[in-house]
Amino acid sequence: MMDEVFIIGSWSTTIGRKPADSFLDLTRAAVVGAIEDAGVPDIGQEIGSAWFGNVLMDFWGQHSTRGHFCLVPLEEEGVLARRLPIVNVEGGCATGSMALHGAIKDIRSGECELSLAIGVEKTFLPHASSAETFQMFRAGENSFAPERTIACYNDLLRPLGRRLQTGADRSMFMDTYAAQALAYTHRFGMTERQLAVVAAKNHNFAIDNERAQYRFAMTVDDVLEDRLVSPPLTRAMCAPIGDGAAAILVCSADFLDGCAPQVRARAVRVAGTAMTSGIHRRPEDLGLSRMAADRAYARAGIVPADIDVAELHDATSFGEIYQCEMMRFCDVGDGGAFAEAQETALGGSIPINTSGGLVSKGHPIGATGVSMTHEIVVQLRGEAGPRQVTGARTGLIENGGGIMGLEEAACCVTILSTA
Repeated sequence: MMDEVFIIGSWSTTIGRKPADSFLDLTRAAVVGAIEDAGVPDIGQEIGSAWFGNVLMDFWGQHSTRGHFCLVPLEEEGVLARRLPIVNVEGGCATGSMALHGAIKDIRSGECELSLAIGVEKTFLPHASSAETFQMFRAGENSFAPERTIACYNDLLRPLGRRLQTGADRSMFMDTYAAQALAYTHRFGMTERQLAVVAAKNHNFAIDNERAQYRFAMTVDDVLEDRLVSPPLTRAMCAPIGDGAAAILVCSADFLDGCAPQVRARAVRVAGTAMTSGIHRRPEDLGLSRMAADRAYARAGIVPADIDVAELHDATSFGEIYQCEMMRFCDVGDGGAFAEAQETALGGSIPINTSGGLVSKGHPIGATGVSMTHEIVVQLRGEAGPRQVTGARTGLIENGGGIMGLEEAACCVTILSTA
């Protein structure tokens, strides 16, 4: 069928501080890795389009046409076809998944038979002060009316007798997540220990992920005793940003039919995708990710119980609890108890963030969505080693970005399947 799309190449670099690696180095590693993973001779010359995701390159002096300056050197060397159409994508923390969705649409529309999605990020730490860093990240907020965001969170916190913490030395993203966690706790009774259960699970998953930024064990008590960032969130509950790149090659059914049996055997089908945008919703309204999930389920022709493994956007551990509910893995208000019952651990009803999640795998912002997708590809191929979800056939990725009042400005949900 014209709209059938398959992933045949997937790769991610390790994530972490890489001061010796340039954007070109990271791009090369991800593209070459995805090409080699596909196992198709000269496949780089057959790529018909490229979608390039990045967020932070402005700091390094490249303000536009970023993907062109990162990918054209590979064209000049013959790794990629010359005159390759390149689309630059930026959507906050959802950038990588937006790039992938663009590549998928190129296949579904018949624009080309093979497309590349890539996310590349190199942070400015430690080259900028904390105040400069936090200010640059506020670009993901409403810069035209920042007072609207602050007023929104003060309204949310007013019944608790609190106000949103702000300041030049604070992260707006962590403080807004913390405010949501406090309001959620007030409404549903989530405990700090339940937050810590989620964080500890993900840190321990990352031990077996050779690409993860943090690879050390943490107990629930370790998480609770870590440095407080923004109550109730400790440092271990918050994602570190890092350098890294990830790339995915998607192709049409016709292209896949022409590949060798060993290539077809490792192909993963894109079962359903959906994107939504945020609004200034009321606290009692469901988030934009619920709508994206419902659309993706409908397009894939499945229900939430069919999902075997998921990667959810845990910029903080509260994010995993909340998104678990938005994906319909449990009822609204039950996310904390669901995690505490080990339902999201290996062997549970829906293992979540087997990569280590953003809190431990790391959060290479423009590459995050592609790296999350890579983990699900690895799981569905049965290549995840000690963190493998037994019999995983269908996986979901939820990736959000930006701040639009009480929710993200953008959200992508992708469902992959081996069936």
